[in-house]
Amino acid sequence: MTAVAAPSVASLVQSVDWLAIAPPTIAAVVALVVLVADLFLGERRKALLGWVSVAGLAAAALALLPLLDGDRSTFCLETLKGEQAACSYTADHFTLVIQFLVLAGALLTALLSVTGIKDAKNTPRALPEGEFWFLLLSSAAGAALLPASRDLATLVVALEVASLPAFALVGIKRDDRRSSEAALKFFLSSVTATAVTLLGVSFVYATTGTLHLTRIATALTHVDGQFHTLAQAGVALTLVGFAFKTAAVPFHFWVPDTYVGAPLPVAAYLSVIGKAVGFSGIILVTVVAFPSYADVWGPALAALAALTMTVGNVAALRQQATRAYSAVRLLAWSSVGQAGYLLVPIAAAAYTKDAGKAIGSTVAYALMYAAVNLGAFAVAALVARTKPLNRISDYRGLYRSRPLAALVLGFFLLCLAGLPPGIIGLFAKVTVFSAAVDAGLGWLAVVMAVNVVIALYYYLQWTATLFRSAEGEQAVQRIPVPLTAAIGLTAVIGVVLSGAPQMVLRFASTGLF
Repeated sequence: MTAVAAPSVASLVQSVDWLAIAPPTIAAVVALVVLVADLFLGERRKALLGWVSVAGLAAAALALLPLLDGDRSTFCLETLKGEQAACSYTADHFTLVIQFLVLAGALLTALLSVTGIKDAKNTPRALPEGEFWFLLLSSAAGAALLPASRDLATLVVALEVASLPAFALVGIKRDDRRSSEAALKFFLSSVTATAVTLLGVSFVYATTGTLHLTRIATALTHVDGQFHTLAQAGVALTLVGFAFKTAAVPFHFWVPDTYVGAPLPVAAYLSVIGKAVGFSGIILVTVVAFPSYADVWGPALAALAALTMTVGNVAALRQQATRAYSAVRLLAWSSVGQAGYLLVPIAAAAYTKDAGKAIGSTVAYALMYAAVNLGAFAVAALVARTKPLNRISDYRGLYRSRPLAALVLGFFLLCLAGLPPGIIGLFAKVTVFSAAVDAGLGWLAVVMAVNVVIALYYYLQWTATLFRSAEGEQAVQRIPVPLTAAIGLTAVIGVVLSGAPQMVLRFASTGLF
């Protein structure tokens, strides 16, 4: 009995590659440190928690450097000779690129938050610092885990670890009815989407008998005929939760109210990191797990892309400059439109043999979008310090009062529009457009071209507002160092990438799948 049981017990014990899992682990550990430290620090010293969080996110990002020398996997099943390895965590090139996007974006969000929390201190809407930093770091840890996940169970867990703290962050403004409503709408719609996704995962497991993505891909190639419809339903339903995170239409209705109700740094976080989570999840389940069912998810994603970019851009076009929070609402609807562009290459991957090249276009576009959209939110946070209603009309005359901030915001808006001197934005759009054409999706390329023209109008209109004469005197305050750093970093990244846009595509697409 003992001789038989020993190998069985030994097979359950495996070594953990701590270096591979270091980035999300560091973020999670720092989150716990901040939570415990909050219990012992007085009110005057709680500002230290913000800087500890910034340092923790920087350390997590730096932990990516030792992983650049090759792919690493851990939490793997024992395999028989000749059987394909199945691991739950893989740190490959795709993982590292998305983790860099997530952790760098969370770091910039933290810099914005340091200023936002300080400004709200000693006011009726002061934010609880310890809880805020714990939730932000926890969400970032989940978001960094997701692109490394290589089984459906870990994917769903990572998705929820990234999402649950985000619900609390949206509603963290106490005694603010708008914030509470936004958090409730975000929570209820997300829970519904997650339930549908779990139903899809159960269908996939029922038809394949496994949760590991590579083994699902193999099993789906020879599904029994009577389970074919069940497998198709599982593939479609599994995508729902990730489509919700990307704000793809019709799963987008939570976006404008959530962005307006949340603290501005949290809205910036959701617009970038939330999308990175959703898109990396969609890429993994489609290209890695469901390649044999491309005839199911390919047309579905193409239709979602067309619908999403059209609804987002038309809604952004209708924003009134004098309406309260119109600047944030425009950025919210713009992010919906941008999600449509990001979906195009993923849909194209279903129609081309070189899926890695198509996915590289999405990743390159996501890197560009993350930098410039966070920069736009950073300038919006600057304006909100003197104009809390954050209307587009409040940006009138910004060039006269803050010329550098106006030039930087104008550059970010031109990048999002895809116009020079925002070369990186133009390059990213051309890359996505060519992915659709190469895949034979000419109709989708036409829809994208029309939407780019629509977006030009509201981006240029906002840019022009920056240089118009202001009505009355403009209040000028000293810009805090963290906010200056966030604006400066995003501006430098945008300018550098505009000078060498091909570097982004090469970095994003090398070695993908």
